[in-house]
Amino acid sequence: MPPVETVPPGSVPDTTQQTPGPRNQINPTENLYKFVVSTNFVQIPVMVKDDRGRRVDGLLPKDFNVLENGKPQKLTYFTSDPFQLSVAILIDLGMADVALQKVNQTYSALVGAFSPYDEYALYTYSSTVSQVTDFTGRSEKLTTSLDAMKLVRGHPNGPPVLGGPLGPQGPMVNGMPVGTSGPPPVYTPPKESHVLNDAILRAAIDLSKRDRTRRKVIFVISDGRERGSQASYKDVLKLLETHGIQVKAVVLDQGALPVYKQVEKIHHVFNQGYANILPKYTNATGGGVPFSELSRNSIEQAYAQITSEARNQYTLGYTPKAVSGSSAYRSIEVQVDKSGLNIYTKAGYYPVPAAR
Repeated sequence: MPPVETVPPGSVPDTTQQTPGPRNQINPTENLYKFVVSTNFVQIPVMVKDDRGRRVDGLLPKDFNVLENGKPQKLTYFTSDPFQLSVAILIDLGMADVALQKVNQTYSALVGAFSPYDEYALYTYSSTVSQVTDFTGRSEKLTTSLDAMKLVRGHPNGPPVLGGPLGPQGPMVNGMPVGTSGPPPVYTPPKESHVLNDAILRAAIDLSKRDRTRRKVIFVISDGRERGSQASYKDVLKLLETHGIQVKAVVLDQGALPVYKQVEKIHHVFNQGYANILPKYTNATGGGVPFSELSRNSIEQAYAQITSEARNQYTLGYTPKAVSGSSAYRSIEVQVDKSGLNIYTKAGYYPVPAAR
């Protein structure tokens, strides 16, 4: 700002006494400073790990190359400082009860994984989605809500019982229903709903309204199955990529078993929904590979690692060439000038429409 100067009284004409006219009307916007702010800025959280899965620290801006739609971009922002988190925690109540009770024992570790500067909200889902708590930074509020959830039971363990003495059919003699002459009825397992897409969509909508200075994360604790959602994967992913929201996950129960993953590639398992959609979310948004855990101790360790990775990432930024009126998807590729490293970042983004 230039220095403010004063002049002797009477040396400036009194314009308030002049007759308004085209020549002497005062424009209140004249001689004011104009600040031009570019909103077309892309921020990219990047996690770099070695071949043993350990986080790589100490990289500098010169070590990174960023391509948008295959074209190199000039970095205008770089930091390795930790970010405050806004986290939506999604807990799948449709898991087998044995898995859900195992998760219930880890809630104290889940609360302890957050810093005093983070904020978090709690959601549950199975056939429907429910918000248990709104966003808060008070750990005691989250602890109270999680303690109340310890009374919730999951689905009966094991596949549905369709035959034998515990099956749904009536009395049988020599494999034939008593009192009938026809063939025995055929029972099929009921189709369960696991609205994972809807749950991520609900959390993403709420996260999109949080402070833009925070890193936004959806933390899913689930067996990874999806069935019966109204929202599609494509539409939910577009919202995540528009608002820069990462999805991270701990996969339990059958979803953590290697044999289950191989069978899932072929078809539905027990007709209960696909389980391969959660890794697609995490990979596309930069959340990395989901943690597949079975023991209580490994689940608790995954909580701490997930929040630490989300908070302590390299953050790159650049201002791309503006394309007037374009909201088309733009792919992103981040390269590091060192060999043997694995890079986890979002696959691309949708430009936010300019405000009017």
